[in-house]
Amino acid sequence: MRKLTILALAVCFFAGLAASAQEPAAGSQATDAKSSKATVYVYRYKQFVGSALSPSVWCDETELARMENGRYFTVTLDPGKHNFRSNDKQSGIELDAKAGQEYFVRVEIASGMMKGHGRLILGAPEQGGYELKSKLKPLDSNKVVNATLVSVSEAHPDATGAKTKPAVLLDTH
Repeated sequence: MRKLTILALAVCFFAGLAASAQEPAAGSQATDAKSSKATVYVYRYKQFVGSALSPSVWCDETELARMENGRYFTVTLDPGKHNFRSNDKQSGIELDAKAGQEYFVRVEIASGMMKGHGRLILGAPEQGGYELKSKLKPLDSNKVVNATLVSVSEAHPDATGAKTKPAVLLDTH
């Protein structure tokens, strides 16, 4: 009887191991979902000059948000080519986004005839991560135009830069 009990326990143990090996953990599914997308942090320094302006930011001709002074927001995108621009149509960024990578886009105010315009600059991950953490606040939710793509929750970019690779710009000329 004792051998039968030990044998039954052994069968149950190995069956449990086999079942657990086939089912991925819930945490790994969340990690897989994040690593299958690219994350773009869009931010603007807090500066006195142009502080009243809130230029719009677009991705692939979809308006994302109106950028406030001293704020940031996050966009999660499918990998591939994406075009970012602000209301200065002469400048923009063509980004070849890779899955699991982080990118940092800074909005600057360029002077114009009657008013300033938003101009986008793609930054290095080490610089962008530092600048994002330097007293910037998440964008007010009332400035978000596309809540499907834009997140205004607190950002936690990868501080190590270990997984971050330089952005690939596409030359269209």
